[in-house]
Amino acid sequence: MQAQQVLKPFVDSPRLSAIKENLQQCIGTENYYQPFLGLKYTDGVKMLADDAECHWLISDLGIAAKLEFSHIPFQLWKLRVKDKIGLLTMQEDTDAPILYEQKYEYTEFPEGEIELYVFDDIILLPSEY
Repeated sequence: MQAQQVLKPFVDSPRLSAIKENLQQCIGTENYYQPFLGLKYTDGVKMLADDAECHWLISDLGIAAKLEFSHIPFQLWKLRVKDKIGLLTMQEDTDAPILYEQKYEYTEFPEGEIELYVFDDIILLPSEY
């Protein structure tokens, strides 16, 4: 599957829909988590990483954001998964060009799309912004 096919819109799996519904309660954070490498992240991002078993995503995103894009204050990150193939992208805003792409040949992340923001060197959910 080509990267462009993964970018096409599609429906979230029931598992990802349930995870996203659960994440809607996250409208702020009480804690910030600091991994050994990468950026701090919020309670909601921790919940996502735990529920979707995707701590690798937080690590990959955090390291790329810190090393390659620290000069960009607001970053929109999207992970799209279809047929167990994932594509992580970053852009400065919704209609801006994609500045970063990382393809995953295989992932257990639920099929669908999830968005995360990086703002002031913190990874957060859109509902926590």
